Amino acid sequence: MWIHNLNPTLLSLGPLEIRWYGLVYVLGFFFAIYWLRHLSKKGRLSLNKEEVWDLGFYLMLGVIIGSRLFEIFWEPQHYLSNPLNLLKVWKGGMSFHGGLVGIVAAAWIYCKKKKINFWKIADILSLPAMLALALGRIANFVNGELVGRVWNGRWCVVFPDYNQLCRHPSTLYAAGKRFLIFGWLLFLSFRKEFKPGFIFWNFVFWEGLGRIIVDFFRQDQLFFYFTLGQWFSLVMVILALFMFIKHYPLEWKKIFK
Repeated sequence: MWIHNLNPTLLSLGPLEIRWYGLVYVLGFFFAIYWLRHLSKKGRLSLNKEEVWDLGFYLMLGVIIGSRLFEIFWEPQHYLSNPLNLLKVWKGGMSFHGGLVGIVAAAWIYCKKKKINFWKIADILSLPAMLALALGRIANFVNGELVGRVWNGRWCVVFPDYNQLCRHPSTLYAAGKRFLIFGWLLFLSFRKEFKPGFIFWNFVFWEGLGRIIVDFFRQDQLFFYFTLGQWFSLVMVILALFMFIKHYPLEWKKIFK
């Protein structure tokens, strides 16, 4: 058993606070920029420096707007009673599913504007996105939020701000799952040239499936035996399977050839 006593604030400078949660988004943004620039220099992406930064701006707006808007599904009373709460990003509360919808929409708009292959960009962005998501779950653990279900096992954690019961560190499970998916996507990225979109749909499928599994350890309201996150993730899994069958039936055979 361990009692959670981590400070979510990395640095305080008067009224200014630098929190671990916000730092993760900054790191994720710059890693995405670095990855796009790296592939551009390697000739795998036809974007110059200014265009990469423009795309990064679109993506940042997309993930923030989408993830905050989807929080309404989880806490409708909190956000609908005072819509200004949606602007308080520093307090946490960033829906993964909303962020995914937002970042996909932003990338699609940018690609349509620049006449770039959207699926190619989606594949490239899957890697930095998954790493940022993994670090984000660690930041959730530091914040002491999204607590797990009550459990008295060897590595259970007490979150004093929640109550005195020992629980699964479910956010760490989620982080571990995402680091594994990141490794798989990294392997695919350097393994072979796949049909555009294949890596992205791997992102969608494995993240969706992993979320369904991990959420069984998370304390959350159930709707017909599943959490809201599990239902959204089930849609991800079904959609990814449909895309694999319809558009990528031969890509799986390439992996281990």
